[in-house]
Amino acid sequence: MNKSMRAAHAAVGAALALLSGAVFAIDLVGSYHKALQVDPTRLAADEAVLAGREKAVQGRALLLPQVSLSGSVSRIDSQSSSSLPPPLADLIKSSGTGTVNQAALQVVQPLYDSKARSDKKQLQQQTALAEITWRQASQDLLQRVGETYFGVLLAQEGLRVAQAEKAAVAMQRDRAQARFDVGRGKVTDLQEAQARYDSVLTREVSAQSTLALREAQFRELTGVEAAGIAGLRGGFVPVAPQPDNLRAWQERGLANNTRVRAKQSELAIAAAEIEKYRLSGRPTLDLVASISHKGQNGGLSPVISPDSSRNTSIGLQLTVPLYTGGALESRLRESSARRRQAEHELGAAQRDARLQVQDAFLAVKTGVSRVDALAQSVLSAQTALEATTLGRDLGTRTELDVLDAQQRLFTAQLDLAQARNDYLLGRIRLASAAGELQEGDLGALNAYLVH
Repeated sequence: MNKSMRAAHAAVGAALALLSGAVFAIDLVGSYHKALQVDPTRLAADEAVLAGREKAVQGRALLLPQVSLSGSVSRIDSQSSSSLPPPLADLIKSSGTGTVNQAALQVVQPLYDSKARSDKKQLQQQTALAEITWRQASQDLLQRVGETYFGVLLAQEGLRVAQAEKAAVAMQRDRAQARFDVGRGKVTDLQEAQARYDSVLTREVSAQSTLALREAQFRELTGVEAAGIAGLRGGFVPVAPQPDNLRAWQERGLANNTRVRAKQSELAIAAAEIEKYRLSGRPTLDLVASISHKGQNGGLSPVISPDSSRNTSIGLQLTVPLYTGGALESRLRESSARRRQAEHELGAAQRDARLQVQDAFLAVKTGVSRVDALAQSVLSAQTALEATTLGRDLGTRTELDVLDAQQRLFTAQLDLAQARNDYLLGRIRLASAAGELQEGDLGALNAYLVH
């Protein structure tokens, strides 16, 4: 195989490798889909909402007919001694053995039960709370995926910058060593370069540790390795939140924030609890219908058990609670205190929602100008490094000046990476605080990734 053919094969192999990496790169939405399959918190929430939905079914059942069937079979051996007139002696046998069987079917239909109606309302509120809690768990997973994903990207950038700085400082150290060896450099320049190199090594180790932790968190959350995730596009343009109005976002948060809605549902449940105990002392009226059959097999006397009997009844059953030992009054006082507690907790949730919305809104709002300013700062630092390097070559600047310019450049790059990370996370947190975070929000952020 000649050189041209080997070069062609190498080019094809490289292209396939790049294509394979692009195909199998996982983005935000892909990470979320992976997390849906393995995250125990979300899986537990799925089961919890299924259980919670049954509360409404149980509430409806309280006012529907209750049907019961009972039956029994008894073996009886009867022995008796008595002096009865002949007609009765023939009728009532002194001994007998047989089997008595009986069955009964009863239907109870509540006609008036104010406590049951209150219980039904409370159970429906518990189902609503389960749905809200599930929605909250879904948003929490979306937010955790976003935070973990961008945490990995930020840690990768931190390690990249640390390694680039290490290489640059090593080059300056080697240059200072060479100049010192030929008698043209100062020992202080060499010592300063070595000190900078040792400091960068420490930062590199810290960056490696941080990256390993972020990758482990991503792997635990999604079940896949973080090595193949899509990175950020260079030079993306951030946009302001829409609408660009803090008050509008706070109002949306008060209306839709899942924690606020959960506390509102808990308050409704507490109010229904008060109503339930307030109505527990009222009479109840039920329609009761039953049919029963009783018979025997054997030689038992009809006095003990008839050969066959059937009874049918239908009527009204009134129950009037008279005294419960003070339990109802105590439970009423307890539920009143629980409602006041729920009111205060709702107020705290609304306060927290306003602050969360404001924090996330400002992160997005200021992130736009912050990213632009830091991007310009990186360009300025790069220009300053080039000018300082040229000045050193001309003898107007020192090696220390070059090291300082390099450090300013790498610091600006890290600051820019942090600003981009804060902006993207701010968008996720703003949608979450407003109670509107959905899979589509992660899909929108995929536009900032390399595909």
